Amino acid sequence: MLAYLMKRLFWSIPMLIAVSIVAFIIIQLPPGDYATAYVAELRHQGDTVDPLMEQEIRVHFGLDQPIYVQYWWWISGIVLHGDFGQSLDYNMPVSNLIWTRLGLTLAISISSLLLTWLIAIPIGVYSATRQYSVLDYVFTVFGFIGRGFPEFLTALVLMWLAYSWLNMDVGGLMSPGMEQQPWSFAKAIDVASHIWVPLVVLATAGTAGLIRVVRANMLDELNKPYVETAYAQGLSERRVVWGYPVRVALNPFISTIGWALPSLISGDVITAVVLNLPTTGPLLLRALKNQDMYLAGSFILILSVFTIIGTLISDILLALSDPRVRRG
Repeated sequence: MLAYLMKRLFWSIPMLIAVSIVAFIIIQLPPGDYATAYVAELRHQGDTVDPLMEQEIRVHFGLDQPIYVQYWWWISGIVLHGDFGQSLDYNMPVSNLIWTRLGLTLAISISSLLLTWLIAIPIGVYSATRQYSVLDYVFTVFGFIGRGFPEFLTALVLMWLAYSWLNMDVGGLMSPGMEQQPWSFAKAIDVASHIWVPLVVLATAGTAGLIRVVRANMLDELNKPYVETAYAQGLSERRVVWGYPVRVALNPFISTIGWALPSLISGDVITAVVLNLPTTGPLLLRALKNQDMYLAGSFILILSVFTIIGTLISDILLALSDPRVRRG
């Protein structure tokens, strides 16, 4: 196992280098650069812009240098000094922008992920063991509706209900005036009173889809001979079902941790924009729109690191949960 981990970690280094190069190139593929986008925004607002201003901005931020020079400035600062560079759009360190929003992003994403699993796994197992029962049909209908209903529309409906029926402030994670306050028990309670809307929105679609996955995997396992043998030996249904079929049915959950981990950082961008959440998703969207290459590139690099770490964790957990993977 140790040799396997060392091998995976060794190969992750050139993979990260390749991803950073490709990400930096792709960000600069659209015509123009940050100076072009900034001047266009000023003109859109009706301001008069000196023709030399665009070139001065480009020289000031080093955008007139070849792409390989800009890349080296960026990646060497990260590797040698832990400096992700300066955001061109916000004119402040990229690390400050990311870390200030990362805590709330992780809190929402992890909470919604755990809520999804806590709801989907028991319901999926019940639907499989009680196939064609009334509740099975109910959960099936919920699954289809939950998957087909857009998350941003769910967010709008919940915002309307919270505002009209519960007389709550909607949008954001805090009441007006709380954003600038230091963290305290009152601020934590205020966040808790607002966080349920994004949790319900993000968990609805995820729960609906995972119920179908667990149910299908469980039905496949329950029809195998080893389950019938276990019942014939007089074992209880609870021991048979949760002893091994559930563990095998959960393998898809474990194998997709490599995708779930980076999604904790990026989050659901559309939902975050609709709900006006101060998370990292809208920040990444704005960086891409304004061609803020250092901010967008740092985001993509961090997501790549989380993808590699998540894939490694998935492989380890699969080997621990399923003996067949260890033997393979």
